Amino acid sequence: MENKTLKSFIQHTSDHHFPIQNIPFGVFYPKLDHNKRARCGTRIGDFAVDLAYFEQKGFFDGPLFKKLQEQGTKVFDHPHLNTFMKLNREHWIEARKTIQHLLSEESPIKSDMFTRNNAFFLVSDIVMVNPAQIGDYTDFYSSRNHAYNVGCIIRGPENALQPNWTYLPVGYHGRASSIVVSGHDFPRPRGQIKPPTSDAPIFSTSERMDYELEMGAFIGGELNQMGQPIKCADAEKNIFGFVILNDWSARDVQTWEYVPLGPFGAKNFCSVISPWVITLEALQEFRVELPKQDPAPLSYLVDPNFSSFDIKLEVGIKTEKSEKADIVTRSNFKYLYWSVPQQLTHHAVTGCNMNAGDLLGSGTISGPEKQERGCLLELTWAGKEPLTLSNGETRTFLKDGDEVQMTGYCESKNGYVIGFGDCNSKLLPARPVEEYI
Repeated sequence: MENKTLKSFIQHTSDHHFPIQNIPFGVFYPKLDHNKRARCGTRIGDFAVDLAYFEQKGFFDGPLFKKLQEQGTKVFDHPHLNTFMKLNREHWIEARKTIQHLLSEESPIKSDMFTRNNAFFLVSDIVMVNPAQIGDYTDFYSSRNHAYNVGCIIRGPENALQPNWTYLPVGYHGRASSIVVSGHDFPRPRGQIKPPTSDAPIFSTSERMDYELEMGAFIGGELNQMGQPIKCADAEKNIFGFVILNDWSARDVQTWEYVPLGPFGAKNFCSVISPWVITLEALQEFRVELPKQDPAPLSYLVDPNFSSFDIKLEVGIKTEKSEKADIVTRSNFKYLYWSVPQQLTHHAVTGCNMNAGDLLGSGTISGPEKQERGCLLELTWAGKEPLTLSNGETRTFLKDGDEVQMTGYCESKNGYVIGFGDCNSKLLPARPVEEYI
């Protein structure tokens, strides 16, 4: 167990998302770098740290990294984390411990101003980019509360859950190319929509734009080959870390297109993630038991850890007329019915080969109470129960100019916070129809 009283020479408040107990991983470039050369880094307080510089100076001196250096392998001098993700959990743990030592009060670089001037950047002076080259993105549907609510809206409470839902983690393959980091704004999409009063669909802007509060899990380590499964007992070693995920949804497009093959254009235009990946090692203190699974999962889906994490999640909406965001959703990662190891195991059970940098979305995370519902479709019950904001504005679905702000954090009994930072993006007006026709 790592030292919970470990302190850094970088000062920050006790409620900061990125203390020395966190050590997230991400990719950034300095704003003053005209070449925009991205490099792997970590974050401590309000500083991003260039891990490629640390690597170049030989600071990663543990036995596993020394062996990589002897082989001429550069782990962090890349515009993505995939090389690091391809290593195993022992490498990830060694790197984390080395970084914690280098950032601690006892650090050998504490008074090395040359290193500090070259490797440390104020977060306000950098640009974050996607942490990985995401080859594949799969979105699950693993919150029973969310699935039940949506089922009630569409089919009624007697048929809310489909017969397969309690037997397997339902998922669909999404679009990796349109996953972007926090701060990316995008135009309202257009698509085919069938109004309830019409016999035929029309081509129109989506009028039912919604957020979906999710978490994403990046996959890494020594993964299966095509045709091979991943045992549920071994799956956790292939989870590199987590991010907040806003899986933007055009509900009216989705309603018309999702039968019979599921979401398509309603989901593929933009998904936003928080830029810093939080590792499992940073979350160990916050493990909690999964909700009871009834019926019992089939043998291949039995998760021996049977655990999740107590991660508090929040969603705020900031309109063009409001000074700050209204918190409209407070949920928790622990509400998921299916664990991420179960999701990964089911994903690979037919022989699907997983790759480092793949991203698994949890599906919308909703709790049992109304204020814990993870999307506007649930909060407003498909628009029948409008949401009133603090400035008097109402919302059934999002309007142009609305910014959705998501965040997540864990509160330690030892007086610090492990946070995920921001996952923010704004809905812009639709592009002119002339561009489509």
